Amino acid sequence: MKGMNNKLLIVNLESKKISDFAISDEILDNYIGGRGLGVKIFTDRIPPKIDPLSPENILIFATGPFGGTAIPTNGRFSLVTKSPLTGGIFYSNSGGFFGVFMKKCGYDGILIEDALKTPGYLVIDGEEGAKIKDASEIWGLDTEETLDKLRNIEGQNIHTLMIGPAGENLVKIASIMNDAARAFGRGGVGAVMGSKKLKAIVVKGGKKKFEIKDPDLLKKYIRVAQDKIKVVPITRSSLPKFGTSALVNVINILGMFPINNFQKGYDERSFQVSGEEINAKLLQEPEGCFACPIRCGRLTKAGDMKGKGPEYESVWALGPNLGVFDLITITQANYLCNKLGIDTISCGGSIACGMELQQNGLIKNEDLQFGNASVLKKLVKQIAYQEDIGAELCEGTSRLAKKYNSFETAMQVKNLELPAYDPRGAIGHALGYATSNRGGCHLTGYMASLEIFAAPKKIDRFTIGGKPDLLALKQNQKAIEDSLVICAFAGWSLGLDYYARFLTAITGTDYDVITLTRIGERIYNLWGGAGGKSTSIEEKVD
Repeated sequence: MKGMNNKLLIVNLESKKISDFAISDEILDNYIGGRGLGVKIFTDRIPPKIDPLSPENILIFATGPFGGTAIPTNGRFSLVTKSPLTGGIFYSNSGGFFGVFMKKCGYDGILIEDALKTPGYLVIDGEEGAKIKDASEIWGLDTEETLDKLRNIEGQNIHTLMIGPAGENLVKIASIMNDAARAFGRGGVGAVMGSKKLKAIVVKGGKKKFEIKDPDLLKKYIRVAQDKIKVVPITRSSLPKFGTSALVNVINILGMFPINNFQKGYDERSFQVSGEEINAKLLQEPEGCFACPIRCGRLTKAGDMKGKGPEYESVWALGPNLGVFDLITITQANYLCNKLGIDTISCGGSIACGMELQQNGLIKNEDLQFGNASVLKKLVKQIAYQEDIGAELCEGTSRLAKKYNSFETAMQVKNLELPAYDPRGAIGHALGYATSNRGGCHLTGYMASLEIFAAPKKIDRFTIGGKPDLLALKQNQKAIEDSLVICAFAGWSLGLDYYARFLTAITGTDYDVITLTRIGERIYNLWGGAGGKSTSIEEKVD
C-alpha cells in the first residue's frame, strides 16, 4: 500500500533474533494499519486464554498511512496486547513523535514476543538496524531518569518508549510511557513490557520516505482541513487555549463530574482544578504532537516540580474523584504517575475505591479518606512499588472490591476503571461504557460529542431512541481513526469524508465514507480473538 512501508519488525526477546517481515497489501486494504493491523496480527497469532504476563503474550506497536505526512494530528500510533488488568485483548493509543520516527526507520510496526532473561532495551536505528542492548544501568530508574540516561548513551535525537518502576514491578495499572511524558495508558500494558524485562524501545536515525500516489491533491485536501480546524470553536480556541481540562467546568455544571468515587456529579469547588486555573497558576507553555495545529498539551510547573499536564482525566482522577481540590498536589501526583509509569485514571479510580471501602468500614487505613490530599503522593509511590496498602490498590478496582466483597464500590466495566464522565448524565455515553470492547472507556465511541458538545449536532442526552445506531457508527469511526492513525480531536472538525479523501490521495485507491465505515466495523468485530498461526504477514525473501 502506498503511504506504508509494508514491513514489520519482529523481535524475539528470548533468542534475540530480529527479523523483517512483509505485510501484504491485502491485509492493509482490509485493516489499514495502526490498531486495525495490530488487532489482525494479534488475533491471528495468539490463543485467547494465554496469561497476559507470560512470554506467550506479545506487544504490537503500529502506525498507519497518515503517519509522517502533513495531515493534521497524524503523530499518533497504536498498541495491541493482552491486558493483565482486564484479562482481554487490549488496544491503546499515544501521540508525540515516536510513531512517525518508527515509520521513518522503515517499519509500519514492531512485534515483541517472548521475554528476556535479564533486563534489556531495543534500539531501532534507521541507518544501522535494530539491536537489543543491556539495560542493567537503567533498570530501576524512573522514566525521566531513563530518558536522560538513554539520551546520554544513544544521542539526543531519539524518541523512546519505556516503563517505570510500576511496569518493572508488574503493577496491573502500569503504563508504557512515551518520551517520559505521554503514555500508552489503561489496561496495565506497562506490566506486559515489564514481564518481558524490556525497559525501553529507542528509535533514531530514520530518514526513509514513503510513496504518495498524488501528493499535489493531498496538499489541497490538507489546506482545506487546516482551514476547517481553524473554524470549529473547540479546535480553534478551547483546546489550544485551555487544553483538555477546558472540559472541567462544562462537565461539572451538567452534574456529570464524578466526585468521591462517583457518589455525586457536582461540586462547587471543581473550578479550582479547571483549565482556566491551570492556565492562571501552572502553565509554562503549550505543546503538541507531530503535525498538530491544535497543541492541546500543557507544560506546567507546580511548586518545585515541572512536567506535562495534568490532562482532564488526570486532574479529575487524582483530584475531585478523591475529594481533593488542591491543584498543586494533584499536578504533582500527575507528574509522579508519569515518572513511575502509572495510568492516572486507574490510579485515581483504585484509590477512590479504597477510600469508599474505608468510608464503609471495610478497610482500616487512615490514609484512605476522601479529601486527604496530604497522602496522595505517598499512595502513588506505594502503588508503584507494591508497598503497604499499595500492594492492594495496584491490582485495580475490581480485584480490590472483590477482596472486600463490595463490588458496588468498583467503578469499572470489564475490569477497566471508568473515566471522568458520570454515565448517569448521558444515556448514549453510558451505553458506550457498557459495550466498549476494551472496558470502561470513553474513547471507544465518544457519544459525549453529540450529547454534550453538539458536534456535529446536538442530541438530547437523556433520550434512548436511535442511540445504539449512532454509538455503533462512532465506534466504527474511532476504529478507523486509530488505524489511519489520526488524533480523535481532529474528528471534532473533520470526519470520515476528509479521511477518505486523504487516503485516496495517498494510496490511489478510491475510498469513501461507506468503505471506511465497513473497515471500522470489521476491526471492531475482530476483537473476539482467534488462535492459530498468523496469516497476515509473510517472511520477506532476500
